[in-house]
Amino acid sequence: MQSRSITKKVVYAALAGNLVISLIKFAAAAMTGSSAMLSEAVHSLVDTINELLLLYGMKQAAKGPDESHPFGYGRELYFWCFIVTLLVFALGAGVSLYEGIVHLRNPEAMTNPTINYLVLGVALLCEGTSWWVALKAFRATKGKQGYFDAFRASKDPGVFIVLFEDGAALVGLLIAALGITGAIALDMPELDGIASIGISIVLAASSILLARETKAILIGEAAHPHVRATIMRIAANEPQIRRVNGVFTVQMGPNKVIAALSAEFYDEYNTTQIEHCVGRIEAAIKDADLDVTTLFVKPQTAEMWQQRIANLATQRDKGEYS
Repeated sequence: MQSRSITKKVVYAALAGNLVISLIKFAAAAMTGSSAMLSEAVHSLVDTINELLLLYGMKQAAKGPDESHPFGYGRELYFWCFIVTLLVFALGAGVSLYEGIVHLRNPEAMTNPTINYLVLGVALLCEGTSWWVALKAFRATKGKQGYFDAFRASKDPGVFIVLFEDGAALVGLLIAALGITGAIALDMPELDGIASIGISIVLAASSILLARETKAILIGEAAHPHVRATIMRIAANEPQIRRVNGVFTVQMGPNKVIAALSAEFYDEYNTTQIEHCVGRIEAAIKDADLDVTTLFVKPQTAEMWQQRIANLATQRDKGEYS
């Protein structure tokens, strides 16, 4: 619950900042005729839409299980996160590239460049504040991992999407400032268009990286390795279990994991005793705060488990799925 509240705080902060910034940038672009400023305005507008989609995805993901979705709607957040990455690429990068090319073909000197600098300063303050909020939230969840490793391992895309969006926005502001300054100092309005193209490249690169990570969790990524290790350790402490064979996990949402445990039970224990054993395992997993919402336990010998793993490996090598 605390993780979800932190994510919402980050998204709300980014939404407020981008909404204000986009309106200011559009006004500045209209008054000055700057291509880079218009690209930045589109960028901020796309980011505003993205934050709204993330909030909608969080709301949908919080819905409980029902007959048509017995494991809940957690992955809906992942779907909307993937849509966000497509919007960054199609609208943000696409419009910026188009605007840059148009300005290169028909360069026009900008007017009132001071307005652009004022807007860039305000935008830098707002984007920097939003980025800092997202960075603090990311630090709070990454533990001892490095930033890139934590990004790759994260199961809550809300925070790292905002972090990347704001990071790309800060780089874009720097490019816009350089383009505007160069266009004025060298009397080369084409540099403003080149800056717009540079912004499109930054947006395209960030969207491709985000799409890669959101795709992995959307199609069914395993939970953190420590979840599997903890479940196996808990099960191994049960006296009714002869051997813990392994655990399969799948991430169904930022705080929702389904786990399947394979274990070999001693023959002398009856069904009732095994059920009590499973109940204790479930209670211990809940106490460990592993976000496991559903646990399946399959009584299975080690030989049968190894055969199952071998079959999976064979199917993977042949490109088959069961």
